[in-house]
Amino acid sequence: MPKAPKARVGLYNAKGEALVRTHKSCPKCGPGTFLAEHPNRRSCGKCGYSEPKTAAPAPTPVPAKGKTPKAA
Repeated sequence: MPKAPKARVGLYNAKGEALVRTHKSCPKCGPGTFLAEHPNRRSCGKCGYSEPKTAAPAPTPVPAKGKTPKAA
């Protein structure tokens, strides 16, 4: 018995008459394969491709008034 195709729930949104993809496609496998969304990365379950999600850079700490940072 052949396997049933997996549901594509959440991968597309309807905008008027057009469908819009919600996930990126895998650059190695092509436009038919979506990247899974993880908290810190996107990954392809087919070929194993992975890319980190870019986050905003951490702010640099500001020393308190009257105190100078120690030199290393």
